[in-house]
Amino acid sequence: MQLMARLKLAGMQANYDEIVTNGRKRKRSFEAMLVDLLEVEIADKKARSIRYQLTIARMPVIKELSEFDFKSSCVDEILINEFAEGGFLEEQRNVVLIGGTGTG
Repeated sequence: MQLMARLKLAGMQANYDEIVTNGRKRKRSFEAMLVDLLEVEIADKKARSIRYQLTIARMPVIKELSEFDFKSSCVDEILINEFAEGGFLEEQRNVVLIGGTGTG
């Protein structure tokens, strides 16, 4: 556990007991348990990377389209709902979105 901490293998460290305990009960090989630990570590690193990227991007809180207040905005509700349905993809039409600095 100390070596995993020194190597910053947080995913492996957090899941070690569960994977090894279940692996022993199921009589899995050392290699199979090691693969499970490595897969958990990869998934953990990806999740942490995404969280970090969202933090530095300062993305707004994720909301559903149904929660958007079209009445207090100059956004065309009908047009946005058409985009959300994805019909432009099937028709292979281009979409150009224009906004001020920081709108993405």
